[in-house]
Order: sequence, then structure tokens, then C-alpha cells
Amino acid sequence: MTTTAIGTDFNTPIHERYFEDYVPGSSYVFGSVTVTEEEILRFAGEFDPQDIHTDPEAAEQGPFKGLIASGWHTASLMMRMYADHYVSKVASLASPGVDELRWTRPVRPGDSLSIRTTVVSARPSQSKPDRGIVHTDIEVFNQRGETVLTLSAMNFLRRRKR
Repeated sequence: MTTTAIGTDFNTPIHERYFEDYVPGSSYVFGSVTVTEEEILRFAGEFDPQDIHTDPEAAEQGPFKGLIASGWHTASLMMRMYADHYVSKVASLASPGVDELRWTRPVRPGDSLSIRTTVVSARPSQSKPDRGIVHTDIEVFNQRGETVLTLSAMNFLRRRKR
């Protein structure tokens, strides 16, 4: 489980949040979650079995000079914080996908990760007036403020009934 928001949060709680609450230009910071060596090894052993993620000794000789988390593990941690704190619990319908996923820096054991979400746009649907689509830029950063992952997400959200 991740901690609650740092600094400014939505005016509307996540269990009451609808499309109209996602205002373009708004940014929020949520986190953090600390990554352990055991979690890195467990995730990689199941989903990304490369030596840089599964073998601390071999990873020392690799390009990152030590064990690093799989980028997919980092993306999963981002998704947990995103779901816990950002995406509406009552209005979320689905996501058609993400764009421009980038792993910009390795995540190492002991790193504490947080996310910054910025609402880029929120547009009511032309064909389905009960919903809209929100585009969000997401940055994941470590305890030193270094960006480790970026992506742009899209979410379909219900509009408030009028």
C-alpha cells in the first residue's frame, strides 16, 4: 500500500471524483513506496528473468553495476500509486492505453518512489455524453527527485449526473 498525497490533493475525495474534477493544468504528487531487493528479485523471477534483475552478483558486472528493478516492476508500482490516489473509484470506466512509456533511470533496492500526475487535457466525449477522456502525464521519481519513468495515460471517466 502506498502513502497518501504529499502537498496539494484534489478537492474531491477519490470515492466522489468524476470527470469534471480533473482540471487541465493541475498537478498532484502521491507516494511513496520503497522498493526492496526481495521484491525486485521476486518480480523479476516471475516476469522479467534477466540477470540485471535476478542475480545480484552478475548484475554487479553488468551495465548498471548492480541490481536494478525491471522497468515493468517500476511501471507496476506506478500503477498501484495511480490507482490508489488518482483514478476515480466511482467514475473510472477503462483506459485505451498509454503513450511514450520511458524508463529514464534505474530503480535500485532501497529507492522510494513517488508519482507526479499532471492533467494535460479533459475532453467530453462527442459520441457518449455521459463520459469524457482525461489525458495525464505521469512522472515517477525517486527519493532524490530523479525521474525514473515517464508516460502519458488516457482514462475514460463518467461525468456527474446533472
